[in-house]
Amino acid sequence: MQELIPKTLVSALREARSVVVLTGAGVSAESGIPTFRDAMEGLWAKYDAYTLATPEGFERDPALVTKWYDWRRMLCAKAQPNPAHQALALCQAQLEKQQRKFTLVTQNVDRLHQAAGSRGVLELHGTLWVWRCTGCGEEREEREVPFQEHPPKCTKCGQNRRPGVVWFGEALPAAAMAQATRDTEACDLFFSIGTSSIVFPAAGLMDTAIAR
Repeated sequence: MQELIPKTLVSALREARSVVVLTGAGVSAESGIPTFRDAMEGLWAKYDAYTLATPEGFERDPALVTKWYDWRRMLCAKAQPNPAHQALALCQAQLEKQQRKFTLVTQNVDRLHQAAGSRGVLELHGTLWVWRCTGCGEEREEREVPFQEHPPKCTKCGQNRRPGVVWFGEALPAAAMAQATRDTEACDLFFSIGTSSIVFPAAGLMDTAIAR
C-alpha cells in the first residue's frame, strides 16, 4: 500500500504536528450510502433537494420530509465503516499516541467515522441519528426500527420532531465550525477527502488551509 502513496505525502504526515481532515459523502459511498444527489434517484427522483432538505419543505409537508430522512436513517443502520473510515481512525490513534494533534471534520451525517473508532469528530452538518423536537427542543438519539408515524411526535410536548441535520438555509453548528476553523488555521497538513468542495462554509476550510 505504501508504494502507492507519494513519498512527499508520507514525509509530510511524518513531520506534521497538527493534522486536519475534512470528509464528505464520497467517503461513505463505498459503504453503500448514496451521496446526497444520488439519493434523489429511484423512489425519491421526483423530489428536488429543496423539497426535502429545507425548513420550508418541512413546514409544507413534514410527513414527506421525515419519511425520506427515516429511509436514509435505515440505510445508514445497515452500513458498516469501510477502509477509509478505518484508516482515519487508525491515523488518529497513532498521531495522538505520539502527542500530535488530529482533527476530523465531517460533512457526513451517518456517524460511520465514530463507528470505526474516530473520536471527537466535528459534525458540521449534524447527524441522522439525533432527532429534535420543533417545540421544546429536546434531542433524542434514534437507532431503533423505522418510526411508526411521520413526522414522529415529541413524547414531552407532542410537537413534531425533525432530523438533527443542517438543512439548506440553516447555520452550521457554531461551536463545531469555530473549532474546525481554529484547528485548520493552526495545522501543518490538511486533507480533503470525498467532498465536492462546493458546499460552503465547510469548503472554505480549504481556503483557510491554503492561507495557512
